[in-house]
Amino acid sequence: MIISKQNSLVKEARSLESKKFRDSLNRYLVEGVKMVNEAFLCGQEVLSVICTEKGLAKLNLNGFEPTLVSEQVFEYISGEKSPQGALAILKKPQPKKCLGSCLFLDGVSDPGNVGTIIRTMACAGYNTVYLTQDSADPYSPKAVRSSMSGIYHVNTVYVDREKIKEVIDLPIIVADMNGVNVFEKKLKGDFCLVIGNEAHGVSDVVRNIATTTVKIPMREGMESLNAGVSAGILMYTLKNSN
Repeated sequence: MIISKQNSLVKEARSLESKKFRDSLNRYLVEGVKMVNEAFLCGQEVLSVICTEKGLAKLNLNGFEPTLVSEQVFEYISGEKSPQGALAILKKPQPKKCLGSCLFLDGVSDPGNVGTIIRTMACAGYNTVYLTQDSADPYSPKAVRSSMSGIYHVNTVYVDREKIKEVIDLPIIVADMNGVNVFEKKLKGDFCLVIGNEAHGVSDVVRNIATTTVKIPMREGMESLNAGVSAGILMYTLKNSN
């Protein structure tokens, strides 16, 4: 059992709190019994499992050899207030070809929103999310936590705003309060739904190349919905309008 915070694996796991190290190592952290077990079930490339004795009792590792650490060391690594004693280091997957409709996150800055959107995408059957570099990292601990294993089912691809049309050969549908009522919109075929920054909305660059702009109607006096909630309503509505 590892009892030192200076252990190399412990230091690596701790470093993955930072985007700099997630990018340089091409790895990310998932935490919690359910997330670790589902990483194996979903065929993710698990590099290490770190757990306490209590956490180990709840894991289904199918022969994978975990690394046991003390409760104190686990708390040092963990980002949770009440850790379950189980986490894993996963290799970031290589993006696959986009099939069907997709999403483009144009500066969505809150990792909780990014994770919620990815979770809803997985449920609704969207398999690829494109993001600008100023969007929150989908592999940050908070985004991964919010995705609730959705991160295992959705491709994540970074793209420059100026190159969106070169990368995404689909009609661009922007979410904006000045658009047409989404519940009255009829679509044919696949599309790319754009969700903008929580405070500033969709950028002018992307707005100018939009095929269509849609809105979710709201009662008088209400201005906006949370980005994750809006994306969920739009994803299901647009997909069902085909």
